[in-house]
Amino acid sequence: MNARRTIVMVDDLRSFVDGRIAEVARTSDAGVELLGRYRDRRLDELWLDHDLGGDDTIWPVVEVLERAAFDKRPLDVGVINVHSANPAGAAKVALVLRRWGYYVRVASGSPEVGYLDGQAVNRSAPG
Repeated sequence: MNARRTIVMVDDLRSFVDGRIAEVARTSDAGVELLGRYRDRRLDELWLDHDLGGDDTIWPVVEVLERAAFDKRPLDVGVINVHSANPAGAAKVALVLRRWGYYVRVASGSPEVGYLDGQAVNRSAPG
């Protein structure tokens, strides 16, 4: 049995400041693809940023979660942390996902995520 927590982050610039192992998607398209790999697997934590650079936002990822719940097959996610610096966007994401039964925590300003040495850092969990 694997005791390691499974964590996914969708954020264009930030990573975990403590260096924890996580799979990171930097765009909504990459986030959608990454969630597809967790369709039938447990995801302990999902961290979502609202604004993903340019015109890209988290909404395509939210739509995947909504569709799964609508189809009565919600993704198995322990907690969704919305850590966006966009308060209105974070609140709307939380409202929508809670409506579909997901456990959501608004974590805007969380000290767990940040910019490391001015560069985005990817840490991918093996296999």
